[in-house]
Amino acid sequence: MINYGRHPVLGVQIAAVDYEYAVEQIMTHAREGSSYGVSALAVHGVMCGVLDEAQRRRLNALDLLVPDGQPVRWGLRILHRIRLPDRVYGPELTLRLLKRAADERIPVYLYGSTQETIESLRQNLTRRYPSLIIAGCSPSRFRRLTQEEKQEVIRTIKESGAKWVLVGLGCPRQETWVYEYRDELAMPLVAVGAAFDFHAGNLPQAPGWMQRAGLEWLFRLIQEPGRLWRRYLYLNPLYLWALFCELLGLKKIPALLPERNERDESFG
Repeated sequence: MINYGRHPVLGVQIAAVDYEYAVEQIMTHAREGSSYGVSALAVHGVMCGVLDEAQRRRLNALDLLVPDGQPVRWGLRILHRIRLPDRVYGPELTLRLLKRAADERIPVYLYGSTQETIESLRQNLTRRYPSLIIAGCSPSRFRRLTQEEKQEVIRTIKESGAKWVLVGLGCPRQETWVYEYRDELAMPLVAVGAAFDFHAGNLPQAPGWMQRAGLEWLFRLIQEPGRLWRRYLYLNPLYLWALFCELLGLKKIPALLPERNERDESFG
């Protein structure tokens, strides 16, 4: 189990941990019934924090930001000389969490994506883990929720009996959702992004060699060029340039924390 602490990568506090540590922390908080905000961050998630100070504050208020992308893992090495054996890839973290939850009979709630996707995801997970307890599912409404709707979401999740929530709203909306609901729900909220689409069978995952080489972005760009071109062709080079500047001491991005009582109308 590896935990080298939290370290800023372009102002975003990334936890230098492995899968074992992340799974143990999340499941411990689920068993104890305590709030715990988690996200698996790739370059896109980090750059959302770099370019938006409010988002950087939200990210740094969460309890565990794991290095989902290889370039984020490399950022820990370049800036802090921390060598992790592997990244903590959101879709793989999802499966490890679900297996542990199935083994320990810890109910999970699925929140996000479309009704069709979340239903396919539920069916696939039930087949893969027959003892998994899925306490409930709610698709995204793809808009900001009113305060009444937000309270309805909170009430529904609480009454479901779930002990933790998997959130698949896409970056950066899912991190904002976890930030907004963290203090309202006494359980881990885990943002895993594309894991919903991957495990629902909507999207193929990149081959292992591309993932290890940090080329998953290229595979996904080929799959969805219209949606992802800006994310990868603009943000990836900007991330590398910002790392270079910080390494040479030319510019350091501060690791901001939220202002007291700072809240948003979260996207759901």
